Amino acid sequence: MNLVWLDDFLALAVSGNFSRAAIERHSSQPAFSRRIRGLEEWLGVELFDRSTQPATLTEAGEWFRSVAHDVGARIARLPEEAQARAEASSGTLRIASTHALSFTFLPRWLRRHEAGTALGPVQLVSDVLGRCEVLMTQHKVQFVLSHAHPKARGALDGDDYLSVKIGSDVLIPVSSPDDAGRPRHRLKEKGGPKVSVLGYTDESGLGRILRAVVGRRLEAAAIRIGFTAHLASVLRTMALDGRGIAWLPQSLIEEDIREGRLVAAAGPAWNVPLEIRLFRERELVGQAATALWRVAAEA
Repeated sequence: MNLVWLDDFLALAVSGNFSRAAIERHSSQPAFSRRIRGLEEWLGVELFDRSTQPATLTEAGEWFRSVAHDVGARIARLPEEAQARAEASSGTLRIASTHALSFTFLPRWLRRHEAGTALGPVQLVSDVLGRCEVLMTQHKVQFVLSHAHPKARGALDGDDYLSVKIGSDVLIPVSSPDDAGRPRHRLKEKGGPKVSVLGYTDESGLGRILRAVVGRRLEAAAIRIGFTAHLASVLRTMALDGRGIAWLPQSLIEEDIREGRLVAAAGPAWNVPLEIRLFRERELVGQAATALWRVAAEA
């Protein structure tokens, strides 16, 4: 069977007009009609009732229409699946990680496990969580590393994906200190002048978590959003510059807190505990990817 016949059949099934379908398929009507007849001869059944105008599908034609759609969709997926299979034997690990973890957690985590397991070369994409999720759904990476919280489910929390917790972190509201070492900006539940908060944009995974966990409390607090960004590293710079309060992952600001460049701007009740999770597709292929997952699961 010629695969062109499938598109010819589907074009004719829509209009029932041989001339119109031939034009749509950039073909002469005689050549188009011969291809339709060739498909019917190959199947051994009549697909169209030509006694009506326009031509209508026979019972076998109605059945074959759904088959043709399924076959077409399957063929369209073949290049992607072929590339995935070709990469299955590759020793390169393809990981997408959120910015904050790619700078802090991931290098240390890989170094800790490379001594005991030959993980091979790593291809890293550092981006916002939404983009990392898209790369996974498009099969362009094998793993996604991100912060997570049970109240903030994302695109990779469904049945098609697995994840394992490989670390912990916490979002801490921090501010630069004043001359006395106290927070320059202090969060107030309500009342008094509004304090400036440095917020995350909708593209940020940390922002997704922050809104899910303390969003309502923040809406009731005496705050104003003075600046937004999708990168925690940008909000860190603004906080260090005294622009307001930012919820930043402890892994990113450990040294800043230790050196007194940033101080807690609210009580511990405003901290947001985080999991660091490694996500993967349920069907994992490739020796290098399997080795990394085994290390993550055992740890």
